[in-house]
This record gives sequence, C-alpha cells and structure tokens, in this order.
Amino acid sequence: MATKPLVVAHRGYWKTDGSAQNSIRAIAKADSVKCFGSEFDVWITADGVVVVNHDPSINGVVIETSDAEQVLAQTLANGEHVPTLEAYLQEAVKHPGLHLVCELKPHTSNYRETLAIDEILRLMKEYNLENRVDYITFSKNGFSKLIKKAPEGTAVYYLNGDYVPEQIRFMKGAGIDYSIGAMRNHPEWIRQCHDLGLKVNVWTVNKTEDMQWCIDNGVDFITTNEPEKLQHLLEDSK
Repeated sequence: MATKPLVVAHRGYWKTDGSAQNSIRAIAKADSVKCFGSEFDVWITADGVVVVNHDPSINGVVIETSDAEQVLAQTLANGEHVPTLEAYLQEAVKHPGLHLVCELKPHTSNYRETLAIDEILRLMKEYNLENRVDYITFSKNGFSKLIKKAPEGTAVYYLNGDYVPEQIRFMKGAGIDYSIGAMRNHPEWIRQCHDLGLKVNVWTVNKTEDMQWCIDNGVDFITTNEPEKLQHLLEDSK
C-alpha cells in the first residue's frame, strides 16, 4: 500500500480540554498528540499586524478595518486572547517536530493580501521557520503571490477546488488542498496530481468513512478536527 496520509490538525487541535480554534493552546495540543502539522488562519489588521483567526471578524470586531489593539483584546472560547502571528510562531518554535500550515484568508483587496504576505514571510524568516511551513489559500491572487514571494521550494497549495492539477503544476504550486466533497467528485485528480509530482491534501475530514476513503485513495495529507480519531484509524489500517 502507498505511504499513509499525514495528519494535519484543522485550526490546531481544538476539540480537547482547555483548547480553542486557532489558539496558542491548540498548536501545543496538536504537537502533544503527534500530529504531522497544525493548520491556522491569518489576517492583517488595519495597522499592519498579522493575527491568527478564522473568521473576518471576532465578537463583532472586523479584523481588516480595526487596529490590532482592539482585535487582540477579543477572547477565544478557552479564555485566551486572539493571538498575533508572532505569538503563534513563538509557540511553534517550542514544538520543532510540528509542521505549520498557514492559511492566508482572502482579504478585501490584492493590496492588503500582499501586505499580509510580506509580513507573514518576514516573521517566518525571523523565527527561522521557513523550512517548517506550507501555505494554503482560497485566493487566486494570494496563491500566485505566495509562489512568487516565498523562498524557492516552499510548498503553496490552492484550496478553492476550481483548478485542475495541470493548472496547479503550470502555476508552480505544490499541489491541491481541496474539500472532501470536491475530491469525491473528482477522485481522478489524486492520480493526476501524483503523476505530475504534486501532493494532495483533503479537508476537513471528520467522518470515519471519509477518512477511510482518503486512506484508500492514497492522498498525502488529511486535515481534520478529529486528529486522534484519524490516527487510530491509520493504526488500524496497518
């Protein structure tokens, strides 16, 4: 059988005591259960600070149009404040065996996405994490900009499901990172990607039958809210 998929914790390992989505605790918990990677989402505030959060707003505060002071005052479900990317990377340094999967959220303009990309890349370099991070995005602009601006060899994946493998290869992406629905509709893309030297990640895979489908079809990575459940299934598949 082909090499088994690697486990990526979606927004960190947050479905566990004391954790929350995209929290500092979530990245530590992902490492504690020996996930391959931990995915997280980033935005840039009005005054140029990159923060970690999934939605464009939190507690009614719109990240792109608010200063960092206001955004960082907001609390997560576990009581932590919204982290800056810098704080998140400071925690990541403590977990050298954990890979980072950084999702650039689609911003309100290409200009703001470029600002975010430049600051993200600066911080990754500052914390010596350039060799431990992959980038993912739904944004076509972000996808092309990350490929252009990130250090040579950096893996950049596209999320939206509307590029076929040949397009990804032409744009010099590392592969596709598509939803379980998209991949079930186009299972041939897995073999096409592998024939082109591309990787395949599938998100967000929480049902046992979908996990098994991904394993059986030889995808490279599985992003899940249930990392321990997936790990047990992978163990049982030996």
